[in-house]
Amino acid sequence: MVILLIGSGGREHALAWKLSQDKKVSKIYVAPGNVGTAMLKKCENVCLTTNHELLSFALKHQIDLTVVGPEGPLACGIVDLFKKNNLKIFGPNSAAAKLESSKIFAKNFMKKYRVATANYQTFTSVTQAMKYVKTCTHPIVIKADGLANGKGVIICNNRDDSIKAIKLLMIDNSFNNAGKHIVIEEFLEGVEASIICVCDTKTIVSFISAKDHKTLLADNCGPNTGGMGVVCPNPYVDNKVWDDFTHNILKPTLSGIKDKKLDFHGFIFFGIMITKNGVKNLEYNVRMGDPECQSLVPLMKFSLTDMMLATINQKLSSYKMIWEKKCVVNVVLASKGYPEKPIIGYPIKITKKPLIFFAGAKKSKKGIVTAGGRVLSVVGIGKTIMLAKKDAYDNIKNVSFKDMQYRQDIGGR
Repeated sequence: MVILLIGSGGREHALAWKLSQDKKVSKIYVAPGNVGTAMLKKCENVCLTTNHELLSFALKHQIDLTVVGPEGPLACGIVDLFKKNNLKIFGPNSAAAKLESSKIFAKNFMKKYRVATANYQTFTSVTQAMKYVKTCTHPIVIKADGLANGKGVIICNNRDDSIKAIKLLMIDNSFNNAGKHIVIEEFLEGVEASIICVCDTKTIVSFISAKDHKTLLADNCGPNTGGMGVVCPNPYVDNKVWDDFTHNILKPTLSGIKDKKLDFHGFIFFGIMITKNGVKNLEYNVRMGDPECQSLVPLMKFSLTDMMLATINQKLSSYKMIWEKKCVVNVVLASKGYPEKPIIGYPIKITKKPLIFFAGAKKSKKGIVTAGGRVLSVVGIGKTIMLAKKDAYDNIKNVSFKDMQYRQDIGGR
């Protein structure tokens, strides 16, 4: 079986790592891939970027299954294009991908199908948005409608913050038209959780819960990032939270997918907030999270390939997923200056080969060097979260590069 995997981050390295373990998989092309995927057996990086380049490659090389890692190609209709050419592809089509690519679409979807979420208003007019924030109670959250590489969500503590955010999004166009339309919603207090599932349009099956750590510094301090580490399973997601999530978020979401006849065969990510008033859905993503993916795949005792094929063939209801009864702590090692202006180009030294997944790194004359903000993830596994934490931080001792920064509290409740 020959697979085409689209993407270049740590998530794609983790997916390739897991897919390559399947005996039925003979070859994985990763487009464009990274230094980690280049080193995996069965894997070959290919320099392809556009949907039509990927389609031509898939047809020429008789690709059996295409797996889409990031949200961009999904929003741009790669699934629609591949299906039109009778190619098997794992991921939702562009209409279903609007659950991530348009926050206004997602919020209206949640409202219509009674998915528990924060109260909100949507705005296409700068004047109306400015008028609204002068009268509403703060703090509030202002979100760009479109895709903004994870940077389009701004927490505003007062009216001045809100006015600045509206100007940044709607007037200054800081996110390439993603903020021309915005969502303004109530600020929810509580604990966040990531629940990644897989959907075949008829069934949604949940994976193990995870807890991402968004801020750069310990104790929820510093600027927000793409994620500085993950604990899996999330210690805050108990049976009560699962039941609340299942009945008030997951089931009504599936009802909406069925009612709207969305072509959804792929991952669906629920970013939830556990509040004193119950579990609320913050957002949908239509792909694996990063670094959640790097934390989940080491615990999968099932074939990721078979699960994806079952999803494409609408047979999820009869597919059994078995998980390691262990915990994972995944710590992201980042460059100095991240997330604003990471300083890159430093050699990375690795000894004893711990379980790591590369993201912002590349090969050069100096060997493997830093090439982005989040350089790599170091994974620790143990019977308990504390043992997994110890394993992760012991593994970090085997990795070094100049001005390396990371949080030291991942895995601490």
